[in-house]
Amino acid sequence: MKSKTQTHAERWGLFELALEGTDEGNPYKECLLTAIFRHRERTVDITGFYDGNGVYRIRFMPDTEGEWTYKTASNYPELDGITGRLTCGAPAAGNRGPVRIRNRYGFMYEDGTVYHAFGTTCYAWIHLNEHLQERTLRTLASAPFNKIRMCVFPKHYSFNSEEPVYFPFVRTEAGEIDFSRFDPRFFANLEHRILQLQRLDIEADLILFHPYDKGRWGFDSMDRETDDFYLRYVLARLSAFRNVWWSLANEYDFMKGKHTEDWDRLFQIVQQEDPYDHLRSIHNGTRMYDPGSVVMYDHGKPWVTHCSIQHWDVTLTAVWHDLYKKPIVIDECCYEGNIPQRWGNITGEEMTRRFWDGVTRGGYVTHGETFLHPEDVIWWAKGGELHGESPRRIAFLRSIINGAPADCEPIPAVYDVPTIGVEGEYYLQYFGLHVPAYRMIELPDTAEYSLEIIDTWNMTISDVPGKVSGKFRLDLPGKPYQAVRTRKITSDINNNPICHKQH
Repeated sequence: MKSKTQTHAERWGLFELALEGTDEGNPYKECLLTAIFRHRERTVDITGFYDGNGVYRIRFMPDTEGEWTYKTASNYPELDGITGRLTCGAPAAGNRGPVRIRNRYGFMYEDGTVYHAFGTTCYAWIHLNEHLQERTLRTLASAPFNKIRMCVFPKHYSFNSEEPVYFPFVRTEAGEIDFSRFDPRFFANLEHRILQLQRLDIEADLILFHPYDKGRWGFDSMDRETDDFYLRYVLARLSAFRNVWWSLANEYDFMKGKHTEDWDRLFQIVQQEDPYDHLRSIHNGTRMYDPGSVVMYDHGKPWVTHCSIQHWDVTLTAVWHDLYKKPIVIDECCYEGNIPQRWGNITGEEMTRRFWDGVTRGGYVTHGETFLHPEDVIWWAKGGELHGESPRRIAFLRSIINGAPADCEPIPAVYDVPTIGVEGEYYLQYFGLHVPAYRMIELPDTAEYSLEIIDTWNMTISDVPGKVSGKFRLDLPGKPYQAVRTRKITSDINNNPICHKQH
């Protein structure tokens, strides 16, 4: 038995064991390959996969430094009983581990660093030509986004009808999809792009199913057995990448061949077969001509880690928090652009407003861009380059949120304007389209505070002269898109020290 043996990996890095075996028959269907990784008294069960050309792989993401041992098991004798050792070292700079749920409002990396989700959408970017994929990555390198929503299956949809070079499943010479065999060339590119995103500090929110096939390839109408076969293979190949999230579907309710029990089953497969417990969500569709037809999956189910929601009204964030007690990511609130479709032609001002409104209600909002292009290279579908006005403003908002206390949460006592903060310490309030002439603000009279007026569109921060305490009147600029930031000064009015916690 030949193998390529890796002996070291960093914490939350990628360990891979490559084994050579037979390529006879259909190992994708016929081979069972697992390994048990052990560190002291703890064990982790890992499923391997066939990668074509007689190569089998087992991938593992160690989460504890020190010595690990492993042993394989397989129904193929040449792959059975292989043992080895792995030394897990400290994580490299920038490696903070997978993103986890921090509390009902937010996320954190596994090392405890707070993670604020500022995502974008490029559904089919990995299915385009290599030049365009690289251009997308160059754009992302200077963009404010730390999460990207992207499809595993190709899309056949408006402004996106190109034929991919490779598919998750093998395509026969006759042009038919062979749903019994995977194409390693497709997955090699997908994995390459996930690692490139990882180096850019971007989470890959992978959409596992979607309805945008329209009978062209048949990925949206696979039977139950094929769904499960595909899902288990994806989990075996990709779970060890620390920057992966699982989105069961985009607009799941538009896939009429699947029902609630199907989504429950698929969710449970992901939960049971991902040994690293990556984040899991599902995304709904909407029909804006009939608002009552918005169909929401029950995000309260235990296999859902956070809410991925499509809705144009971000003011509902507090309602969803109360209902599901989980972090809210409004992954689609319409797109900045100028295409005819009603969901793809809001202004940069409106996209920016929705970001600020959703975030100051304790949620997160995802960006998308849909500007007409002579070659249909539209960011939301294909990536390429950004043309809108909102990304710079989203970067400004992200800098504001990154500078806020780590334990910021919605403050329900302030009921008339979206507000997040820490009671008595820090407040960030957003007025949006509401244009009050002044604001009566009431703070504890035992400390002093500094105030700033933030113009969220022009990206300016203006100090309010002096220090304030107790109840007072704050005159406002009298124009839309304004926010107010209030911060406790580091000593109270009696000059006693006050701890001001930030991250």
